[in-house]
Amino acid sequence: MKFSCEKDLFLCSLYFISYLLRRRVFDDVVMIDNSYLMRVPSSQVKIQICKCIVSFYNMELPQKLLSGYQPTSASYKIQMAEVGGLAETLVLSLALVENQLIEKLWVLKALQHLSISGRNCGLMVKAQAASRLCLYLNGADPSGQLVFRSSDILWNLLENTSKEDVVNQLSTLECVHALKEVFVDLLLHGFRRCDYQLRNDLLVIATLVAENPAVPMVESGFAELLIVLATFTEVRLPNPLVKGFKLTYSYEDFEMKKLLFNVIAILSKDPSAAQLLSENHVMPALLYYVKPNQRPGFHEWSAAQYEELQLHAIAVLASVAPVLVDKYLSCQANTLLLVFLEWCIGQDPFFGQGNSFHGTGGCGNKLAQMRYGLRVLRFVVSLYDDAVNINLCDQGAISQLLDILKYAANKSEEKESTLLLEIQADTLFILSVLCDNDLHRKELFSCEGIAILIPFFKMDPKKLYSGLGHNCLLLSALDCLWSCVIGCYIGEDYFIEKQGIFLLLDLLALKEKNLCNIILGILVEFCDNPKTTLHMSIWRGKRDQTAANLLIQLWRQEELDLGVKRDRYGMIVDIKKPIATSFQRQQKVIPVPANCPTFAIMEISESIRAKIYSLFCKLGFENLPGLSTKDFVTLAIIQRYIDFKVGEVWSEICAEIKEEFRPVTSDERTLKAISKVSEGIGRTVVALQIEVLKIQQEQKIQEEEKTYKEIQATHPQRELINKSWENVMTQTSNYEALKKAKRLQKISIEASGSKANVQNGPVHSTDIKKLRTTVGPGRLVTVESTPRQYSGGPLAVADHAPRKAAVFKGALKKIKRDKTLDSVKKKSVPVE
Repeated sequence: MKFSCEKDLFLCSLYFISYLLRRRVFDDVVMIDNSYLMRVPSSQVKIQICKCIVSFYNMELPQKLLSGYQPTSASYKIQMAEVGGLAETLVLSLALVENQLIEKLWVLKALQHLSISGRNCGLMVKAQAASRLCLYLNGADPSGQLVFRSSDILWNLLENTSKEDVVNQLSTLECVHALKEVFVDLLLHGFRRCDYQLRNDLLVIATLVAENPAVPMVESGFAELLIVLATFTEVRLPNPLVKGFKLTYSYEDFEMKKLLFNVIAILSKDPSAAQLLSENHVMPALLYYVKPNQRPGFHEWSAAQYEELQLHAIAVLASVAPVLVDKYLSCQANTLLLVFLEWCIGQDPFFGQGNSFHGTGGCGNKLAQMRYGLRVLRFVVSLYDDAVNINLCDQGAISQLLDILKYAANKSEEKESTLLLEIQADTLFILSVLCDNDLHRKELFSCEGIAILIPFFKMDPKKLYSGLGHNCLLLSALDCLWSCVIGCYIGEDYFIEKQGIFLLLDLLALKEKNLCNIILGILVEFCDNPKTTLHMSIWRGKRDQTAANLLIQLWRQEELDLGVKRDRYGMIVDIKKPIATSFQRQQKVIPVPANCPTFAIMEISESIRAKIYSLFCKLGFENLPGLSTKDFVTLAIIQRYIDFKVGEVWSEICAEIKEEFRPVTSDERTLKAISKVSEGIGRTVVALQIEVLKIQQEQKIQEEEKTYKEIQATHPQRELINKSWENVMTQTSNYEALKKAKRLQKISIEASGSKANVQNGPVHSTDIKKLRTTVGPGRLVTVESTPRQYSGGPLAVADHAPRKAAVFKGALKKIKRDKTLDSVKKKSVPVE
């Protein structure tokens, strides 16, 4: 074979290298510096280099192997390509083939293979591959491969590297223009399914780019185009931007419709796009879907597709409505939403598909529609716009929201779900905003609303850890109680009558960190009602715990969390800073303006100690039941909390003054006096605490002495018992002792008998005949009847049985007995 020039010789060598690479016969792949080879002014060389790179990804072994050569694995060649920085070199070489379509397509094909690897993608991003590829999107290419391969590489870059870095490269005005032109071309002239899919891929990339606030979407006109497309089928107003566009209602168009809704939600976060959203009728287009979907809105969409579009549109409306409040009111959005929510709780049959992200939990019911309808109201009322809230209340929103709350609560009793919990939480939040600082609305809420709130406070504490959202629901109920009940005397009295204070204290006894602050705040507000303190004083928790004991325990736990110094008895350690937290002690002196709160003031709002102090001011600091000595020690600190806090503020003032300048003599003397007063209060409290502990010690000693005396009192009785037992044992072994005991027994019997002598009366012997034991008499008694001549009648005639009283005209009359009972004498008889 003959070669005409050196160029052909070099090309032939390159073909041979390519052949060997395809045959996989190298032991080691020698990576040639492609940056130099791509500079060769030959299209065939450049194409062959790209073919060599593509051949790296050929996983099939050749059928025939050259003798003496070992095939190299494809994974090894790919690894060598990653290590050698081949991807970065190819990206830089795009500038060399900018005006050569075939060579450019081969380079893109090679980059398409390389972009599968995350390491290669990182090298490509380093070489600004995203912006370079985006600028080539709208180049002339009849085959369409340029857009397809470039978009595929961009997708790989977004998936395998930092999305932020790629988006930042695409955020220039030139890149956005390029994306827009390619998208419009595919939108208006694409007719194949692959064109529709490629259009949607570019729309996703544009959506990701639009999330960057610095992207000039509005300036490029891309934002307006996307907004007009999103509202094209609902508004039906002619617009030159979409002239010639026709919706085919295919699956790809359905996906594009959802992507366009998503773009509107993203653009609503950009203040510069608010005017575009208003001028292009986005609000009426989204409100089009806020209606009962008894039949599909568009005949071309299926029922499942229309439901998905409806839910998506209402979800986007929640983002757009707060931005376009005036449009929201002018379109009567509140009325539409209330009618829509009324349909959601109605009895009209509806079988939701529930087969989309927004339809989660809504299969066979209207809960998904209710969820997003309430979410729109939540976002709107959270603006605290008087016009919106008044418009809602004038249409009976409070009563309707209570009906929704009851409906959701009844559904939750059947089967709890995250969806139902979210619906209840959103409804409670809306009611809280509407009734806040408005007495008339609180009265509308009063009785019916409180009856609905009470079950939330009886929630099983175990549900708070279920992860379904019960914690959020309980917080929403507490917030609703604070906003809708407190301040309305009718509502407060009704809540207290329903044992609401007891329920709040039961929740407080759980000692949940995220609940304690709000519950204590509610109790402080309720204490303006005199009935509250009475209920708090009679409340008893587990193990007969009192409200005062519970509050003191919360105080100690709070001080432990804040790092306040206390000894093992709970006494003050630092007299100068008795209630200072660890953060306050570590904080350096920072002079702040007069209108800025200092750390001592900020601590009041962040901790619960101020609320506990306020509650004790209502309950009183004396005659509190159920407190231990340690509780009294802590109570002494609580009682002087406000004095300690004032001392803290003065301490900060002194430190700030000395930090900036030296005070004059009189001011310095005054500051020292104030400091001494604060320290004096601390010493007083310490003395009181010592006295309390001393009294406890004395009481403990007295109790020990009393117990010792009780133990001592048992010893004489035990000695008597032992002595009696010794006497019994002596009588069994000593005959003289037995005779002595017998004589004493006779004397005792004679002394116990009647002193009057009965003439010719019978004589009963106290001796037992034929007795052979040497022990004393037992409990056996023999009774001998007295003869009739001595007693006036036989014993059998004696009337022992009780007689019934005779009744005459309602009065009881006693019947006199004609006969007297015979006297009976008993005789003690010893028992063997």
